[in-house]
Amino acid sequence: MKLAVIPVTPFQQNCSLVVCAATGKAAFVDPGGEVPRLLATLEKSGATLEKILVTHGHADHCGGVAELAERTGVPVEGPHPDDRFWIDQLAQAGSSFGIAGARTFTPDRWLAGGDAVTVGELTFDVRHCPGHTPGHVVFVAPDRRIAFVGDVLFQGSVGRTDFPRGDFATLVRSITQELWPYGDDVQFVPGHGPMSTFGAERRTNPFVGDAALAR
Repeated sequence: MKLAVIPVTPFQQNCSLVVCAATGKAAFVDPGGEVPRLLATLEKSGATLEKILVTHGHADHCGGVAELAERTGVPVEGPHPDDRFWIDQLAQAGSSFGIAGARTFTPDRWLAGGDAVTVGELTFDVRHCPGHTPGHVVFVAPDRRIAFVGDVLFQGSVGRTDFPRGDFATLVRSITQELWPYGDDVQFVPGHGPMSTFGAERRTNPFVGDAALAR
């Protein structure tokens, strides 16, 4: 697997280009905006875009989905349908937060926990991880020891829960029950900021680390 992380939008959201080395097929995870820049990165990689994966419906994560899907003709998979109300607000949110071209879309495939998605010969488990948003999903490749977690978990922090239908206790359950069982050595790409591992966050994260939850 080849990976390029491209921060986009004024929020510096981590859009990931995931490439299956065996087939040259690729997916963008959370193309929040700056579509021409994303397409230039794709062209430079030499890969063929197969699909678009979306973790949740916030504009900085999916504001570029409609344009990218139209320009490439590839299908969109994700998020969970409980985030439909966020996707319906994309044009307004994009205008409010400086994400040019953000507009609503309908995924070709809504996802649920327990589903799987593929990129070439790569397979990702889909975990439904509400708390930041109700329909947030996470993509985990157990054999590659990597996860794309959107705004569920960050290095040293967790996703905000003060948005409509957000809930901190639910977010903690999502992290500890859906992510930690994959193992401490799993690396993850968060929605913003540097990569980390589940183990590092269990040791040091002040919100969901083992010590914090034992209090």
